[in-house]
Amino acid sequence: MSTSDPHQHHDTVVKRLKRAEGHLRGVVQMIEAQRPCLDIAQQLHAVEKAITQAKKLLIQDHIDHCLEDVVGSVGKEQRLTVDEFKAITKYL
Repeated sequence: MSTSDPHQHHDTVVKRLKRAEGHLRGVVQMIEAQRPCLDIAQQLHAVEKAITQAKKLLIQDHIDHCLEDVVGSVGKEQRLTVDEFKAITKYL
């Protein structure tokens, strides 16, 4: 695998992180404007979720892209282990 070979979902991860970045700037502005804490907490929660989703997608993309390159063609039992590993990462 070369560094010039992009992961399938990196563009999506970047979009999610940029969206979170915009929300975070908004939270800072809300704090500076002394907006209600409930409103700020709700927006912080949205930022947190956006970053968490970006992280999950990055990890799953890495597994799909890099682990598959290393594992390649394996037997049925080993394939089951790899597939279970990929499935459990959705609960990160």
